[in-house]
Amino acid sequence: MKIDINLTKIRNKIEEAEKQFGRRNNSVCLIAVTKTREINEITDAINENQRHFGENYCQEAVEKIKAINHSDLIWHFIGPIQSNKTNQIARYFSWVHTLDRLKIARRLNEMRPDNLPPLNVCVQVNTSKESTKSGLLINELENFIDALDEFKRLKVRGLMSLPEINENFDSQRESFRQLNKVFHKLNKNHVKLDTLSMGTTIDMNAAIAEGATFVRIGTAIFGPRIQ
Repeated sequence: MKIDINLTKIRNKIEEAEKQFGRRNNSVCLIAVTKTREINEITDAINENQRHFGENYCQEAVEKIKAINHSDLIWHFIGPIQSNKTNQIARYFSWVHTLDRLKIARRLNEMRPDNLPPLNVCVQVNTSKESTKSGLLINELENFIDALDEFKRLKVRGLMSLPEINENFDSQRESFRQLNKVFHKLNKNHVKLDTLSMGTTIDMNAAIAEGATFVRIGTAIFGPRIQ
């Protein structure tokens, strides 16, 4: 698997999608998703100037972060948050994309070290209303975000979604359009958000068409995921 070639392809596709859908150049940031990946694979990506990395499993991620020890990297936690992992997440990550509970927000806030800047957080939204999916429903968002005001060690940056898998481009766009609409509605109500974390290997173009600022790509960079 040629990680350098794959990164170039993905970056080109992002640039093409930005042009196609009238987005500003470099308005979409690539997060390389490295769950289950070996350190040498991550290092290969670093050597190709990749700086944003996403991890789903806290313990595995912290081991990698410590081993790589690269001060220029930005680590994003993009998996389900367990209460007993909030200490490590608060200490080792710059971003959390999957916040959907006040209990977790409170713990992250309490455990974020004072010598670090506030932890950037995205609120996870369940746009497809699947009972098995994490995330808040759209009508719960405004009150939840208002409640986060008390947590001064957290900085609310935006919204994140992981819709049900669908290979139809128009259907993909419709799901992401819902998130884009609520994003703009919240901003009109004086909530200052600047981030839409949405889009993976299968639906990246649709996400960019609907305003994604982060896309989370694993398979297209590193190949099929190792179980």
